[in-house]
Amino acid sequence: MASEETSKGTRREHDLLGYRDVPGDAYYGIHTLRALENFPISGDPISKYPELIVALVDIKQAAALANSELGLLDELRRDAIVGACKAIRTGQLAEQFAVDLIQGGAGTSTNMNANEVVCNKALELLGRERGDYDFLHPNEHVNMSQSTNDVYPTALKIATYRSVLRLLDQMAVLESSFERKATEFRDMLKVGRTQLQDAVPMTLGQEFATYAVMLNEDRLRLGEALPLISEINLGATAIGTGINAHPDYAVLVREQLCTVSGLPLHTAPYLIEATQDCGAFVQLSGVLKRIAVKLSKVCNDLRLLSSGPRSGLGEINLPARQAGSSIMPGKVNPVIPEVVNQVAFEVIGNDMTITMAAEAGQLQLNAFEPIIAYSLFRSIAHLTQACMTLEERCVRGITANRDHMRDTLDRSIVLVTALNPYIGYANSTEVAREALETGRRVADIVLERGLLSQETLNDILRPEVLTAPRAPIAIR
Repeated sequence: MASEETSKGTRREHDLLGYRDVPGDAYYGIHTLRALENFPISGDPISKYPELIVALVDIKQAAALANSELGLLDELRRDAIVGACKAIRTGQLAEQFAVDLIQGGAGTSTNMNANEVVCNKALELLGRERGDYDFLHPNEHVNMSQSTNDVYPTALKIATYRSVLRLLDQMAVLESSFERKATEFRDMLKVGRTQLQDAVPMTLGQEFATYAVMLNEDRLRLGEALPLISEINLGATAIGTGINAHPDYAVLVREQLCTVSGLPLHTAPYLIEATQDCGAFVQLSGVLKRIAVKLSKVCNDLRLLSSGPRSGLGEINLPARQAGSSIMPGKVNPVIPEVVNQVAFEVIGNDMTITMAAEAGQLQLNAFEPIIAYSLFRSIAHLTQACMTLEERCVRGITANRDHMRDTLDRSIVLVTALNPYIGYANSTEVAREALETGRRVADIVLERGLLSQETLNDILRPEVLTAPRAPIAIR
């Protein structure tokens, strides 16, 4: 017997290292028990990542169906395994997936944990005791034709694919929010700036439209990474040679997995390469870093544009979300952009972790996929939440200070650039110098010097002229 009941509310199970008592009510077994002892690292068990649990049982269900089709697994055991997977997919027994996501062994503990929980749930459905492995075994039946080395990376890709879809959806919501603000602010003139110095006129709508375009570009890049994540190595078994699997298994299990998961998965053309190569994760992480960098840049802009409110730029108002100080009454901080900045810093750090872990693999397997999984899941989840928080708690409630922006523009010398084609570079330079020295408005100096008429000046300083390409009008 691989397992036997004891009188202490436990059951005794056996593995390579000997016997151990497992809690009698646990659906996991001895391999999970040892992993719980060996890896008290992050405090984040698999149960914190339901998408990974679902991916694992998708694979176990697909494998059982494929092995049954090949005549390797009888219908009774197949149906029990499939029933267990369906039950777990609904959220049952999530707490039984207990091993820490950061672990040694290239993910073996995660795969063993899944095998044991599925097996014991299947035994329960068959009316048998947990641990009755002589009838249904975690490795011989649930893990049939599989290895951790093809199950684990495949599960990571399925879980990542689904997580990326949620991130894409949330990015689209944020993009739409910026687009609405761009429309709302489309006729509000302001000073455009380069290197934090006054540059040329623009509209606040153009500024916010830029943020929408940036998000759209990143959504496209993220979507382009999905085909790489949909390439799996299931059927490779240990190193990619397919040892201990039927010659037709890889094709059949992929077909079953596509049906079970609903995802457009395809088998890698060369499984030995696919089993050791983490390039898809590196590529995806690089795109996540790109998103984080640009999202952080947008948040930097929002903090600058709302700075003050009286001694800074003060062009926009971010929604007030909480008191900003324990000592300064009335102070309100840009807390939502600040938290998104911090998520960006984390994602950038996670990218370095993923890069080093992918590089550190040797020969036919990368042993460091657990830290890749941990870093990827956190990056995707935190970026998703950051986009949602930024949209709901900040962007949709932004208001603009139209009069202040126009007054700042009128007092700035940036209008000289717009007038340059009409009054010439030399005159423009003199006007700019006088405006800087005296603090007077550019328009007043131009009129005083007789360089342009009021009618011509009014025509030139219209928003549609100041903020878009246009051939110079004839001077009247």
